[in-house]
Amino acid sequence: MTIPLAEPEALAPDTLRVTPLGGLGEIGRNMTVFEYDGKLLVVDCGVLFPEEHQPGVDLILPDFEPIKDRLDDIVGVVLTHGHEDHIGAVPYLLRLKGDIPLIGSGLTLALVEAKLKEHRIRPFTLTVKEGQHEKVGPFDLEFVAVNHSIPDALAVAIRTPAGMVLATGDFKMDQLPLDGRITDLRAFSRLGEEGVDLFLVDSTNADVPGFTPTERSIGPVLDQVIGKAPRRVIVASFSSHVHRVQQVIDAAHANGRRVAFLGRSMVRNMTIAEQLGYLKVPDGVLIDYKKARDLPDDQIVYMSTGSQGEPMAVLSRMANLDHAIEPGPGDTVILASSLIPGNENAVYRVIDGLTKLGANVVHKANARVHVSGHAAAGELIYCYNILKPKNVLPVHGEYRHLIANAKLAQDTGIDAERTIVGSNGTVIDLKDGVARVAGQLDIGFVYVDGSTVGEITDADLKDRRILGEEGFVSVIVVVDSTTGRIISGPEIHARGVAEDDSVFEDVAPKIVAALKEAAGNGVRDSHALSQIVRRTIGRWVNQKLRRRPMIVPLVIEA
Repeated sequence: MTIPLAEPEALAPDTLRVTPLGGLGEIGRNMTVFEYDGKLLVVDCGVLFPEEHQPGVDLILPDFEPIKDRLDDIVGVVLTHGHEDHIGAVPYLLRLKGDIPLIGSGLTLALVEAKLKEHRIRPFTLTVKEGQHEKVGPFDLEFVAVNHSIPDALAVAIRTPAGMVLATGDFKMDQLPLDGRITDLRAFSRLGEEGVDLFLVDSTNADVPGFTPTERSIGPVLDQVIGKAPRRVIVASFSSHVHRVQQVIDAAHANGRRVAFLGRSMVRNMTIAEQLGYLKVPDGVLIDYKKARDLPDDQIVYMSTGSQGEPMAVLSRMANLDHAIEPGPGDTVILASSLIPGNENAVYRVIDGLTKLGANVVHKANARVHVSGHAAAGELIYCYNILKPKNVLPVHGEYRHLIANAKLAQDTGIDAERTIVGSNGTVIDLKDGVARVAGQLDIGFVYVDGSTVGEITDADLKDRRILGEEGFVSVIVVVDSTTGRIISGPEIHARGVAEDDSVFEDVAPKIVAALKEAAGNGVRDSHALSQIVRRTIGRWVNQKLRRRPMIVPLVIEA
């Protein structure tokens, strides 16, 4: 569903405005802004990881533009859990204003604080837990335990005089979680009795029928795979997936192996999780990876990052033989994570590379080494029936997920007019139990490229794709500034083009003729002459070589 761009009208009194700035139509950069009585509350502030058509980009941030001039109005940022797609953009928001309070559970804030330390930012934080109430500006917040693939996840109920909103964050309804902390359906039921005016609900698995399998089903599979492995075992997972790392540690310990963490974020996050008691490590199991190389191959498990095929992560570097640990015959590699949409090609390239090196690669497609952290359709239906929300805004998912989630809501009796399938920038006003679309902001992608933030544009990325796919041709010509006569050149060089530079000998006379004609017509401007060169060689390359390379003409006046 595409909502046409429309500037929202002024916010009416006693009305709550809800504006997602990320996370709708994509898996990542989750961020929603709530406005009431002139104050703003932000829920989550995450990043999106780039896809192949965004070369050179490190991260993609939510578009802060709608709130850049209102940073003083932000009363807090609620962080539902510690995954990067919910906390990764916090440092970039706090660069704009460093004293915005951060609100979240103990583990979530510990992970954020470690990240902010690298950015030299000391945040103001408020640690909360399930069942706790906090008054933040005009917003009355209540936190509810939810089960996810990371400990300490929270949903948040936001009460204002305009109505009550329940935002689930990422969640599922695992009834046998490893840490015994289930999604609090009793609290959901109580909130439903009170009346949920707007339900913001995780959509990631809305198109998956039934129920998400329990985390406990993974343990025996990991134990079996590690137990049968003849040599080294390398397990790749998200660096914040504490439950999965716990299962790997338990399986390694049961099979007489030690565990070494690989990857800066893995080491950092698991150190925090162990210090806070979320990760239980038997004595003597952990070992520094440099010392681990001295152990016999059948006594070590490496726990690494790179499960999404990220080019600079540990697993990709191993597959490219660009790491101290080089997989080979007899080694077992386990990809203990799901595939984020858009990463499929990168992941399968890593799998192929590891297989070519002789490793046995175990992944979700050939063994149950991962279960999702998100509620499937059956669980979402339970939630709708318990809560009976008046209005629904599916969040966190690509459009097919959002639409599937809206359909589930309608199946349980919620009117289609009360299920809003929006996009990033959709402005929703809530008043008297009615949620309506009040406008649509133009929300863009903010790219982090090295040390620059927001300076790379889609046009720059198009140029990068052209360079990568079609190549580069430069043309240098020196002309007399008075007569326009060619003094030197054209000198043509190409990169990334299969043909030798000599192939361009045929087009040089055409460039000379075009410049001579321009000189005869009195054209002396170097930019105009450059455009003539660009068009001449561009047409020729397209017709002769069937390519559209980037063409950089340089006309020098002498």
